[in-house]
Amino acid sequence: MNTSEFLTVTAAIVPDRNAIIFDAKHITFGQMMERVNRLANALADLGVGPGDRVATMQVNCNEYVESYFAVAKLDAVFVPINFRARADELTFMLNDSGTKALLVGQRYLDMVTSIKPSLTSLQTAISLEAARPGFPAYDDLLAKASDEERFPTGEEDDLTIIMFTAGTTGTPKGVMLSHNSFTSYILNNVDPVDLDSEEKNILTVPLHHIAGIQAVMAAIYGGRTLVLQRQFEEEEWMRLVQDEQVNRAMMVPTMLKRLMDHAKFKEYNLSSLQVITYGAAPMPLVIIQQAIKVFPDTRFINAFGQTETASTITMLPPEDHNIREGEADYEKKLKRLSSIGKPLPDVEVLIVDEDGKKTAVGVSGEIVARGSRLMKGYWNREEATKETLRGGWLYTGDLGYFDADGYIFLSGRAKDFIKRGGEMVAPEEVEQILHSHPSIDEAAIIGVPDVEWGERILAVAVKKPGKEVTEQELIDFCRPHMAGFKRPEKVVFVKELPRNPMGKVLKRELRQQYPGPLETI
Repeated sequence: MNTSEFLTVTAAIVPDRNAIIFDAKHITFGQMMERVNRLANALADLGVGPGDRVATMQVNCNEYVESYFAVAKLDAVFVPINFRARADELTFMLNDSGTKALLVGQRYLDMVTSIKPSLTSLQTAISLEAARPGFPAYDDLLAKASDEERFPTGEEDDLTIIMFTAGTTGTPKGVMLSHNSFTSYILNNVDPVDLDSEEKNILTVPLHHIAGIQAVMAAIYGGRTLVLQRQFEEEEWMRLVQDEQVNRAMMVPTMLKRLMDHAKFKEYNLSSLQVITYGAAPMPLVIIQQAIKVFPDTRFINAFGQTETASTITMLPPEDHNIREGEADYEKKLKRLSSIGKPLPDVEVLIVDEDGKKTAVGVSGEIVARGSRLMKGYWNREEATKETLRGGWLYTGDLGYFDADGYIFLSGRAKDFIKRGGEMVAPEEVEQILHSHPSIDEAAIIGVPDVEWGERILAVAVKKPGKEVTEQELIDFCRPHMAGFKRPEKVVFVKELPRNPMGKVLKRELRQQYPGPLETI
């Protein structure tokens, strides 16, 4: 099944129901279908066809959602770009993916203009807002294009999205996801559109993130109205939930904590919320316990996954969040709140040792998954693909163990990725920038546990003999080279980094030496 059919079917059943509420705009499923067809025809007129890559760089907006479905209708490939990417990062992702057309927000036009001479495949760039020389306006293209419906002809296993994630080599890796990567999950876990049932889903998770894309797919297939927020802002979120009577929300732990800590939290009526799904980063136990208390009538779902698995592979369902002190199984259920639940029915999950053999209950190993919706591999990364996809299993890089009841508990990560506020950071990428500073001999990046952000970024650096540089100077040096969430928040200077006999930096020792929180280091 092609993912564009989610919209086709829902628009046919509930054409007059709102598909998207964004700012002052209310766009019905019927109107969205027309806009998507117009965009698909406009892109086709610009030369976009099957297999071509089309990138989008913008904060959340209705045009972002429309762009995906239009690209899918053309059997082309969607490339969502992190809107916080810097010029070097953007250049790499556009060239690596071979992007042919780019739809871009107005605030990023100057950056795109500056890198155009370095772009090797880009032929068309479209402004999602006002037109500029070299950047025709999105709405102008729609107004001129035909609204004739386009039908995809590709297979369900064809590539539909290349989603960039942090890479161990220091450059982002493009995760290749097929239509089936999404339809497998949606058809097995989401109720289809219902004429008599209406829900509203607030979406603040960025659409360049797998959780954001999955939430869009689920909402469109389920006939839910998407209430879009450009970026998460606590009071606006509460106002939208109250005014629009929102029923569902997807949040990362950092968002939930900031919400509950807000001075005006109790001034808003959030009682319409029936379901809050959280994920993308570990949830501190104290935060979810607080959330259960302050949202007594809301069901919580912990969704665990990664880009390579097309998001959720395990889930801790609402019933496991219903805990009350004094109950006979209170301690057991409290412990389960720290788990990532059980595997979903459309995916098989095991925990294996270094030899790939299944571990016993309670014994940690690497979490591996198998199923029809896993990634096809990494774009232009044959060796990385072979390392991650082995014998039909996807090796997630996360460590965990099963308890006797089949719940999975995380126990660390096999790789050194850092998860800060739901965003993945590859230490090697930051280290390469630090190594380029004239006063730095070597540096290591580690994640320090943090209640609000999940992890925060610490740089441990060694100065070159006779050279001087301050902590702030080094942080500022990183600023033009990378997105803000990747930058070190603190720098510690040491005489040397711990290494093993083969010369590898022992980051485990660094994490033991600097356990956090960051303010105490």
